[in-house]
Amino acid sequence: MRQAAHTLSVATRGQGLHEITREVTGWAAGQGITTGLLTLFCRHTSASLLIQENADPDVRRDLEDYLAQLAPQSAAYRHQDEGPDDMPAHLRTALTGVQLSIPLSGGRLALGTWQGIYLFEHRARPHSRQVVMHLLGD
Repeated sequence: MRQAAHTLSVATRGQGLHEITREVTGWAAGQGITTGLLTLFCRHTSASLLIQENADPDVRRDLEDYLAQLAPQSAAYRHQDEGPDDMPAHLRTALTGVQLSIPLSGGRLALGTWQGIYLFEHRARPHSRQVVMHLLGD
């Protein structure tokens, strides 16, 4: 059994879904492991991780719009230390999650045809986010 770990830095342009599939699959393929499990962990409370369709950009826009309705910017939140998008970002992260597990089979991630891996930035301004990748297998 072997394992490898790496931290991926993602520069976001602000709120929205930022695809990281190429970076993640490239790193996993370079580890020389053929069968295993990749765990991704986002080290932030105002950004999250998703596996979602990567073919039609309308899917991403609809997801962004839906979460904006579920957790809108509002002056009613108690926690607003970093501005009006602070608490909605935490709520959106709670709804979407910060960890993914993806099987590795034949040296490749077992993603479906239309699946992509995304970092979901929930803050309005650009950030530098970190995603820890841990691969365990043979």
